[in-house]
Amino acid sequence: MEAWVLWLLAAALLGIAELLTLTFALGLLAAAAALTGLAGAAGLPLGAQVAVFAAGSAAGLGLARPIARRHLAVPPALRSGTAALVGREAVTLTEVTRAGGRARIGGEEWTARPYDPGAVIPAGTVTDVLAIEGATALLYGTAPEEGT
Repeated sequence: MEAWVLWLLAAALLGIAELLTLTFALGLLAAAAALTGLAGAAGLPLGAQVAVFAAGSAAGLGLARPIARRHLAVPPALRSGTAALVGREAVTLTEVTRAGGRARIGGEEWTARPYDPGAVIPAGTVTDVLAIEGATALLYGTAPEEGT
Protein backbone atom coordinates (compact mmCIF):
# COMPACT_ATOMS: atom_id res chain seq x y z
CA MET A 1 0.00 0.00 0.00
CA GLU A 2 1.32 3.43 -0.86
CA ALA A 3 2.23 5.93 1.87
CA TRP A 4 -0.28 8.57 0.79
CA VAL A 5 -3.14 6.08 1.27
CA LEU A 6 -1.90 5.38 4.79
CA TRP A 7 -1.85 9.13 5.50
CA LEU A 8 -5.46 9.48 4.35
CA LEU A 9 -6.44 6.45 6.45
CA ALA A 10 -4.71 8.02 9.46
CA ALA A 11 -6.57 11.29 8.74
CA ALA A 12 -9.90 9.43 8.71
CA LEU A 13 -9.12 7.63 11.98
CA LEU A 14 -7.97 10.83 13.67
CA GLY A 15 -11.12 12.58 12.43
CA ILE A 16 -13.32 9.86 13.92
CA ALA A 17 -11.37 10.04 17.19
CA GLU A 18 -11.89 13.82 17.23
CA LEU A 19 -15.64 13.37 16.87
CA LEU A 20 -15.62 11.03 19.85
CA THR A 21 -13.41 13.15 22.12
CA LEU A 22 -14.05 16.76 21.00
CA THR A 23 -10.52 17.84 21.98
CA PHE A 24 -9.89 19.88 18.82
CA ALA A 25 -6.29 18.55 18.84
CA LEU A 26 -7.02 15.32 17.00
CA GLY A 27 -8.95 17.20 14.33
CA LEU A 28 -5.91 19.37 13.64
CA LEU A 29 -3.74 16.27 13.41
CA ALA A 30 -6.30 14.77 11.02
CA ALA A 31 -6.06 17.88 8.84
CA ALA A 32 -2.26 17.64 8.85
CA ALA A 33 -2.46 13.94 7.90
CA ALA A 34 -4.90 14.73 5.07
CA LEU A 35 -2.58 17.46 3.80
CA THR A 36 0.30 15.00 3.96
CA GLY A 37 -1.73 12.42 2.04
CA LEU A 38 -2.32 14.97 -0.70
CA ALA A 39 1.40 15.79 -0.74
CA GLY A 40 2.19 12.08 -1.04
CA ALA A 41 -0.31 11.66 -3.86
CA ALA A 42 1.43 14.56 -5.63
CA GLY A 43 4.64 12.52 -5.61
CA LEU A 44 6.66 13.87 -2.68
CA PRO A 45 9.07 11.34 -1.13
CA LEU A 46 8.40 9.87 2.34
CA GLY A 47 10.89 12.21 4.07
CA ALA A 48 9.12 15.25 2.64
CA GLN A 49 5.75 13.79 3.64
CA VAL A 50 6.94 13.46 7.25
CA ALA A 51 8.15 17.08 7.11
CA VAL A 52 4.74 18.21 5.79
CA PHE A 53 3.00 16.32 8.60
CA ALA A 54 5.32 17.80 11.25
CA ALA A 55 4.88 21.34 9.92
CA GLY A 56 1.10 20.96 9.60
CA SER A 57 0.79 19.51 13.11
CA ALA A 58 2.99 22.20 14.64
CA ALA A 59 1.08 24.96 12.87
CA GLY A 60 -2.28 23.52 13.87
CA LEU A 61 -1.45 22.77 17.50
CA GLY A 62 0.80 25.76 18.04
CA LEU A 63 -1.14 28.47 16.20
CA ALA A 64 -4.71 27.51 15.38
CA ARG A 65 -5.64 25.62 18.57
CA PRO A 66 -4.85 28.44 21.04
CA ILE A 67 -6.80 30.93 18.92
CA ALA A 68 -9.79 28.59 18.68
CA ARG A 69 -9.73 27.85 22.43
CA ARG A 70 -9.68 31.59 23.16
CA HIS A 71 -12.80 32.05 21.03
CA LEU A 72 -14.56 29.20 22.82
CA ALA A 73 -13.98 30.82 26.23
CA VAL A 74 -16.77 33.39 25.91
CA PRO A 75 -17.32 35.66 28.92
CA PRO A 76 -20.72 35.50 30.60
CA ALA A 77 -23.43 37.55 28.98
CA LEU A 78 -23.76 41.08 30.28
CA ARG A 79 -27.24 41.71 31.63
CA SER A 80 -28.62 45.07 30.63
CA GLY A 81 -31.93 46.85 30.52
CA THR A 82 -34.72 45.43 32.62
CA ALA A 83 -32.96 42.04 32.89
CA ALA A 84 -30.28 43.74 35.00
CA LEU A 85 -32.92 44.75 37.56
CA VAL A 86 -34.01 41.18 38.34
CA GLY A 87 -32.47 40.12 41.64
CA ARG A 88 -31.85 43.65 42.88
CA GLU A 89 -33.26 45.20 46.03
CA ALA A 90 -36.25 47.52 45.91
CA VAL A 91 -37.79 49.74 48.57
CA THR A 92 -41.54 50.20 48.40
CA LEU A 93 -42.59 53.85 48.35
CA THR A 94 -46.31 53.10 48.70
CA GLU A 95 -48.25 50.07 49.75
CA VAL A 96 -47.89 47.48 46.97
CA THR A 97 -50.96 45.35 46.27
CA ARG A 98 -52.43 43.46 43.36
CA ALA A 99 -53.83 46.80 42.15
CA GLY A 100 -50.35 48.34 42.06
CA GLY A 101 -47.96 50.52 43.97
CA ARG A 102 -44.61 52.29 43.63
CA ALA A 103 -41.08 51.12 44.44
CA ARG A 104 -37.58 52.55 44.12
CA ILE A 105 -35.12 50.29 42.30
CA GLY A 106 -31.57 51.51 41.86
CA GLY A 107 -32.53 55.16 42.19
CA GLU A 108 -35.48 54.96 39.80
CA GLU A 109 -39.17 54.88 40.65
CA TRP A 110 -41.10 51.93 39.19
CA THR A 111 -44.69 50.78 39.25
CA ALA A 112 -44.85 47.57 41.24
CA ARG A 113 -47.04 44.60 42.08
CA PRO A 114 -46.37 41.74 44.48
CA TYR A 115 -45.23 38.52 42.83
CA ASP A 116 -47.82 36.70 44.92
CA PRO A 117 -51.16 38.30 43.89
CA GLY A 118 -52.63 37.88 47.37
CA ALA A 119 -49.74 39.60 49.17
CA VAL A 120 -49.72 43.16 50.45
CA ILE A 121 -46.31 44.80 50.89
CA PRO A 122 -46.37 47.88 53.14
CA ALA A 123 -44.57 51.13 52.29
CA GLY A 124 -40.93 51.23 53.37
CA THR A 125 -40.35 47.49 52.96
CA VAL A 126 -37.11 46.28 51.42
CA THR A 127 -38.03 43.67 48.82
CA ASP A 128 -36.44 41.70 46.00
CA VAL A 129 -37.24 42.19 42.33
CA LEU A 130 -38.27 38.78 40.96
CA ALA A 131 -39.30 39.83 37.46
CA ILE A 132 -40.11 42.78 35.24
CA GLU A 133 -43.32 42.72 33.20
CA GLY A 134 -43.43 45.67 30.86
CA ALA A 135 -42.87 48.70 33.08
CA THR A 136 -43.96 46.96 36.28
CA ALA A 137 -41.64 45.30 38.77
CA LEU A 138 -42.88 42.13 40.45
CA LEU A 139 -41.65 42.20 44.04
CA TYR A 140 -41.25 39.65 46.77
CA GLY A 141 -40.82 40.75 50.33
CA THR A 142 -42.19 40.44 53.80
CA ALA A 143 -43.53 43.18 56.00
CA PRO A 144 -41.06 44.58 58.54
CA GLU A 145 -41.49 43.18 62.04
CA GLU A 146 -43.35 45.34 64.54
CA GLY A 147 -41.08 47.49 66.67
CA THR A 148 -38.17 47.62 64.22
